[in-house]
Amino acid sequence: MQDELYLQPAEYRKDGFLLTSDPEKIDTDAVCALLWQTYWAQERPRAVIERSLKHSLCFSLFDGEKQIGLIRILTDYATFAYLCDVVIAEPYRGQGLGKWALGCVRSHPGLCALPRWCLLTRDAHTFYEQFGFTPLTNPQFYMEEIKP
Repeated sequence: MQDELYLQPAEYRKDGFLLTSDPEKIDTDAVCALLWQTYWAQERPRAVIERSLKHSLCFSLFDGEKQIGLIRILTDYATFAYLCDVVIAEPYRGQGLGKWALGCVRSHPGLCALPRWCLLTRDAHTFYEQFGFTPLTNPQFYMEEIKP
């Protein structure tokens, strides 16, 4: 069945780097270290990170055996995807890895035909515009609840 194909781990390779959606390959210690260096997840408890990884489609970026990045997606594989926790280790930034990895994610068979994607960013608008992201067309339609 076609739905089962979406759930199969995908792998992409470029210049010795591996991007994989195989949940078995996630290095939780490395992911926690990466997220704790970000403005949005610096105080996120490990247990919350572990739960978020378990219930998301995660793409792990590796240099050899070392996990150097993560892209986490929340999706129903039919109508919507929320792009979150996009992070690459500092020494690897500026090499085009984020652009390559996000391009792979957006071409994933279970994601490429989704009609709506969203994300939140404080400072990476220009980066995401390359992939078609724009400010909200109808912000009045969106609501949120933020718990302290």
